[in-house]
Amino acid sequence: SGTVLLIAFILKVAGSLPPNFILGIFIFGIVIGAYLPAKSGLLMLINAGEIDMNVLMTIAVIGAIAIGEVEEGAMVVFLFSLGNTLQAFTLDKTRKSIVSLMELTPEQALVRRDNHEFTLPVDQIKVGDLVIIKPGERIPMDGRIVRGTSSVDQSSITGESIPVDKHPGDEVFAGTINQRGAMEIQVAKTAKDNTISRLIAMVEEAQSQRARSQQLVDRFAKYYTPVVIGLAVLVAVVPPVAFNQPLVKWAYQSLAMLLVACPCALVISTPVSIVSAIGNAARNGVLFKGGVYLEEMADLTVMAFDKTGTLTQGQPEVTDVLVYSDLKAEELLAVTAAIESRSEHPLGTATIQHAKRNKIDIPVVSGFDSFTGKGATGTVNDELYFVGSPRYIEEHLPVAPEVIDDLQRLQTEGKTVILLADKKEVKGIIAVADTIRPSIIQTLQDLRRVGIKRVIMLTGDNALTAKAIARQLNIDETKADLLPEDKVESVKSLLRTGKVAMIGDGVNDAPALATATVGIAMGAAGTDTALETADVALMADNLSALPYAIRLSKKTIAIIRENIALSIIIKALIMALVIPGMLTMWLAVIGDMGASLLVTLNGLRLLRVKQNP
Repeated sequence: SGTVLLIAFILKVAGSLPPNFILGIFIFGIVIGAYLPAKSGLLMLINAGEIDMNVLMTIAVIGAIAIGEVEEGAMVVFLFSLGNTLQAFTLDKTRKSIVSLMELTPEQALVRRDNHEFTLPVDQIKVGDLVIIKPGERIPMDGRIVRGTSSVDQSSITGESIPVDKHPGDEVFAGTINQRGAMEIQVAKTAKDNTISRLIAMVEEAQSQRARSQQLVDRFAKYYTPVVIGLAVLVAVVPPVAFNQPLVKWAYQSLAMLLVACPCALVISTPVSIVSAIGNAARNGVLFKGGVYLEEMADLTVMAFDKTGTLTQGQPEVTDVLVYSDLKAEELLAVTAAIESRSEHPLGTATIQHAKRNKIDIPVVSGFDSFTGKGATGTVNDELYFVGSPRYIEEHLPVAPEVIDDLQRLQTEGKTVILLADKKEVKGIIAVADTIRPSIIQTLQDLRRVGIKRVIMLTGDNALTAKAIARQLNIDETKADLLPEDKVESVKSLLRTGKVAMIGDGVNDAPALATATVGIAMGAAGTDTALETADVALMADNLSALPYAIRLSKKTIAIIRENIALSIIIKALIMALVIPGMLTMWLAVIGDMGASLLVTLNGLRLLRVKQNP
């Protein structure tokens, strides 16, 4: 239509053709440009009973032709079409984050079945199939490594920029990149059920949900349009009837007002911001389950954390090795690990792993005997040893005062102690603790900088251990020895002081997560339950993205407010031109489409918010 209208304007300036012929070209250009918007508006009016911008534009253009302003009507159609095209182009950028996620997974993969290798489309690969992945290739399916080691770039799923070392038995995700070694994985999920497919589906669903501010704007728009249409009718009728003004002039002003009657910019001011923010968050390993949770994050003042596996690693590690005899520390670890290798206690596992990491040879044990909840005995290098709790060792021999002092100090620090003794004396102490996550102190400091006033720890662990961890992390308040229902009650009491986020693994903490203003689960990439139960899911197994999520939510709220203010101010300024009779139809269209483009471009700024500012 733009080309036809340009030809009509050129022919009019040239003046070489009859006016009626040029008029016909203008009308032809109007019909071409207005057909689809008019059809869309009519369907909206019939099916939903709503008057949108397409209907108002169609009425205005028909009215312009009726009062002889054909060129003005043609300009309105052209500007309207141009504005819609530009708006669609900019809005497409908000969807690129999801499109980029969709393009991550390969369409086919090399599969081994019955000792034969062949390439299959991913939708034909079954659970249990062996998939061969070469260096540099994207992993096509979720699964576990059965052969080979490598490092894998998981940034597309978790947002972590540092590649993760992977070994046999480790989990890998579709869409991530195998970097340096060849691997074979056993498929754990079909293509439609893998982590990235679920992530895409949840992000699309979240983007389609209406945020709280969007609901308010929609309610306002419901009354705004009819009111402005009523004012447009008054503008057309009152001046000519009451003040003997020219009918054509005020009919024209009325038609221009119709073009201002649709609050397009106001209506899209919120969704374009929400869609941009949720898309950006997904690329950085944070899944918001809806715009309402994105908005709620901006108002959080209290954060409650589960301890085990959230603030801490969730795996006991050896922290101290104290020796009281002629044994060396390596020998103490070797003997203890030898006896613990026959038990299934997690503290024993920590000792064995520590010995292996330090390349300590673990000797053979004989005559092993276990006493549940206490300890064990075993013979190593022809010497009988006792391994276990202080109470268990005290049943067999007296414990020296210096050993008791160290025991009390270590227990005060929240550590669990294992004693090794022979028939005569305590040989040494091995202290084991669930260590804090490496980056958690920095993360908590960053949370305070973005507006979190109180940090609370809720744990089922004992008070001594909880207080020791709290001291290390400078946590404001600690509640220990809590059952799941106790955590729910604690969250309810915190809610009386402000908006509260509960952060946990999404499984054991599900009731508390559901009770909080916003429930946040971490490590969701490998946990289906976490994806389902949480309001916000951190795909990586760490909390470093949490301050980013809050900054993004605060930025989103700020941009939504800017957009609403921009759209209202621009509309008000345009409508003010009606009073002196200076409003033109093309100016009304430029104002309306310009405002829509401005709020869209402003919302797109959220795509550039980075995890590490």
